[in-house]
Amino acid sequence: MSKHADSTDSKILRRIQARNRGWIFTPDSFTDLGTRQAIDLALMRHKDSGLIRHLARGLYDYPIIDPQLGPLQPSTEDIANALAGRDAARLQPSGAYAANLLGLSTQVPMKAVYLTDGRARVVQAGNRQIILKHTTPRNMATAGKISGLVIQALRHLGRKNVDQQIIAQLARRLDGDARKQLVNDIRYAPAWIADIFRSLADQRNAV
Repeated sequence: MSKHADSTDSKILRRIQARNRGWIFTPDSFTDLGTRQAIDLALMRHKDSGLIRHLARGLYDYPIIDPQLGPLQPSTEDIANALAGRDAARLQPSGAYAANLLGLSTQVPMKAVYLTDGRARVVQAGNRQIILKHTTPRNMATAGKISGLVIQALRHLGRKNVDQQIIAQLARRLDGDARKQLVNDIRYAPAWIADIFRSLADQRNAV
């Protein structure tokens, strides 16, 4: 049965199809198009038709389709960014996940831990868990910056486990702008990590 062009269902359909595949969204992305009940019903219908996919509670995507593999799973980072936008909160990768993002660990954790200035909770997205841990303003001062990622990765590895090989890996990964960011945010780092920041900056200056 065809739907009226001005129905909430049709307007939501047009908005979804106007976006690039890979878009992750929530019901709040359509609040200007109808009532919450009408939006929820429309999303349910589009999910049942296979157009969109339900990722987690209140979170959907317009999946990228691979000709051989079918619908591709969104990255953990993309899901986290969507959560941050929905909740108007900042997120900072932490723990083993931060170390993996920097290439300091080859282990891909099934549980991605983020620090946040929003509420703490666990989001189950398929077989992945995204754990949001509420933290202090100081820890969030470098959220979204390379300095914050390095601080959290090194904290996870621990002072005794950060050797010259780890520092050399960081040196190869960080460009001049990134090292400058480390120096600018050195006041937010523990003393032993601040020493590593200075060492990385000195290596850059020596080039």
